[in-house]
Amino acid sequence: MGHRLSKIYTRTGDAGSTGLADGSRVAKDNPRIAALGELDELNSAVGLLLTEELPEDIRRLLTGIQHDLFDLGGEMAIPGSALLNEKSVGELEAAIDRWNGELEPLKEFILPGGTRAAALAHLARAVCRRAERRLVALAAGEAVSETGRKYVNRLSDLLFVLGRTLNRVAGCGDVLWRKDRARG
Repeated sequence: MGHRLSKIYTRTGDAGSTGLADGSRVAKDNPRIAALGELDELNSAVGLLLTEELPEDIRRLLTGIQHDLFDLGGEMAIPGSALLNEKSVGELEAAIDRWNGELEPLKEFILPGGTRAAALAHLARAVCRRAERRLVALAAGEAVSETGRKYVNRLSDLLFVLGRTLNRVAGCGDVLWRKDRARG
């Protein structure tokens, strides 16, 4: 592969527009660019989680998710394209079933926290939900792949389950929300 990013600054965005991969230019506050930015932030949050000590199978899963998120970003950069497929959604569902099957059923609401890794998984989940809202908003006015929207929806569920799993693996229970807690 050649040097695709040999020049980092181009000055072409100085006036407030940016280029899409299809060659068109849009305003930097365009809903498509906002969705792309949310997916980039989500991918970065997953990358931050990957800096933690994690079980190897979770590490592999999250690394694959980063590649999928980059592909989904490609869909945002190339309007009308579909780079993710239903297999990717199915892989997330299988991972949710696997990891959730090892957890105690929830009887209470939980708070993000416990271990640092679990807290980072919950932070990534919150960023994922925001990215999903942005994709839904974009889809109200432009074509967005249904598979991409499903993928992000399942991913937030998986990140929730992984947060709980990482606490369990570390020997730390879920942080339960207590309605009746003493208020100071």
